[in-house]
Amino acid sequence: MSNETIDLKTRLISDFYARESVMNGEATSAFHQKKRLALARFEEQGFPSVRNEEWKYSNVKDLISASYNFNLESSIGQAELEDLKIPAHEANILYFVNGQYAPELSQLVSSSDQVVIDSLQNAYKKNPQLVNSFFNELTKDDTDSFTALNTAFAQDGVFIHVPDDQVVPQPVILRFISDARSQNVGSQPRNIIAVGRNAQVKVAEAYRTLGAERSFINTVTEIHVGEDAIVEYYKVQNESESAYHVGTTQVRMLDRSHFYSGTVSLNGKFIRNNLNIVLDGEYCDAHMYGLYFPDGTQHIDNHTIADHRKPNSESNELYKGILRDKSKGVFNGKIFVRPDAQKTNAFQSCKNIVLSPEATMNTKPQLEIFADDVKCSHGTTTGQIDEEALFYMRSRGISQKEAMSLLMYAFCADVVSQIKIDSIREYLEGVIAEKLTTK
Repeated sequence: MSNETIDLKTRLISDFYARESVMNGEATSAFHQKKRLALARFEEQGFPSVRNEEWKYSNVKDLISASYNFNLESSIGQAELEDLKIPAHEANILYFVNGQYAPELSQLVSSSDQVVIDSLQNAYKKNPQLVNSFFNELTKDDTDSFTALNTAFAQDGVFIHVPDDQVVPQPVILRFISDARSQNVGSQPRNIIAVGRNAQVKVAEAYRTLGAERSFINTVTEIHVGEDAIVEYYKVQNESESAYHVGTTQVRMLDRSHFYSGTVSLNGKFIRNNLNIVLDGEYCDAHMYGLYFPDGTQHIDNHTIADHRKPNSESNELYKGILRDKSKGVFNGKIFVRPDAQKTNAFQSCKNIVLSPEATMNTKPQLEIFADDVKCSHGTTTGQIDEEALFYMRSRGISQKEAMSLLMYAFCADVVSQIKIDSIREYLEGVIAEKLTTK
């Protein structure tokens, strides 16, 4: 471990105790005690290195070699957000700038009778017992030190609570803006999405960066999916060339529930996404789609887990990547089938196109099956553009560049078409088309 690593770790631990010293009676609350335990776990583990199997291909040395201001205030206003907007009139849109909720930039359109949508801070002030009943319940056994770090420093983020039998017609779009115009900035948003029995909601997280200085965002989202509930969850990353992003989404599903996810990584210097789904009920199904687009020297790593713990459940996964220049991609997908999870169906596929001899893709699909009456499969392919299809299009007068763009756009369509929030899908179609035609 380098001196710089120790410095950042030491600074963070020092910051924690400095905050705690001015908390008065709140430091003894159950909520804060969870943070204390998480800090102890981070203090023991420190940041991961490439010697850790789960971080073998993703070296965080550069990420933690710099310092970040985790309390940087921003003067960002509506005018500066114009270029970053995702037009969506019929949607709840919440902005978080440098990790802090910005109500003056946000809009809520759903009825409070149908859903509670608030910042984590506000929700805790109004109903600490309710928030505490969900906070860190899905991540308390997680051994990832970034998740522990987030738990220890969780200050703000979103709290969404959908009561039983409620259907939220308008999507919830969470905009996380890192304002890195003046100095290196860091933030650690914590999101909780709790969906009751027979309830439905669509949620999207979208990440952008302002400025050329470094940004580091370490985000955790816990999603509780009740019996017979339906949750659609999307994550869009279109950050800067100096943006470091580590994110964990932890999901627990109960009987007959349905969960759909889409993760699209378009831009960022270093991205690590952990998507962990526990299928903890019978007759539930989880669907995971992913798309990543690194170029230059960007690094994008997707780790997924589908953990089947009960019988008669299904998981389906499709991740696709296009890599250019000297970029690096990682896909590590695990399927666990526990002894009680008979009649499980689990499928996993990862497909990649590598457009440069200097780009690299590391894939590692894994199956761990402890039941005997199951259907499970996985497959991964990494290759180049389909030369036969390219020749066919060139023979009909389409230029090389246009033909390449069309083929790659078609390659992406399987994933993008799965995104059911219209404004998010239309935004992605535009950004992807631009990226394919300008490079």
